[in-house]
Amino acid sequence: MCELTLEKKVTVVSALLSDRARICMLFLMMDGRAYTATELSTAADIAPSTASAHLSRLVEQNLVSCIKQGRYRYFKIYSKEVAVLLESMMCFVNSKSFGVVKTSTPKSLRSFRTCYDHMAGEVAVKIHNSLLSRFWITDDYRLTPHGKEFFFSLGLSLDAKTISGRKFACSCLDWSERYFHLGGFLGSSLLNLFLQKKWAIRQLDSRELTLTETGRRVLMQRFCVEI
Repeated sequence: MCELTLEKKVTVVSALLSDRARICMLFLMMDGRAYTATELSTAADIAPSTASAHLSRLVEQNLVSCIKQGRYRYFKIYSKEVAVLLESMMCFVNSKSFGVVKTSTPKSLRSFRTCYDHMAGEVAVKIHNSLLSRFWITDDYRLTPHGKEFFFSLGLSLDAKTISGRKFACSCLDWSERYFHLGGFLGSSLLNLFLQKKWAIRQLDSRELTLTETGRRVLMQRFCVEI
């Protein structure tokens, strides 16, 4: 079998992303968790057998990975690059260049949600801006000495050994706010910290995050972010 050209590969992926049901399933998996075909079929409002057929095609093109555990199969986003692609598409179609976009996305989801393995939405954008304005990270997303002290005080140890070769921090364009939120190792670590400390609660079967009262106080007192 001859190798596909770049143009043909893009065409194949574009065709996969042009189907409403497949997009619904991919968007659900954007919370970073793994789901069964039945759960994904419910989200896409299609039959489980149809969902399985769609998922097979997504797995084949490395958009989704399949995890086998006993007699069960779970599906999740294949990689960070796939998540970035999907988030970029959301941002593009929600751009002002398209005029006012009518969306069925709940206000709560636009306010605070996950973007694969980090936080997104209005709350996450404010956290990102606070980290920069208070010089805890630099404009090129490096940790400052004051930033290292700040994150250590929160319970995060960010020495080189913990990063495991991943990009330390980076900007990720937020599709609903059209500003940047924080990605990379630091963004992922902050999401895990918020969940572990119960500053935020992940909603079932949704990318939505709920900020707790404790989390609201932490944002105001430690991050100087008012929600």
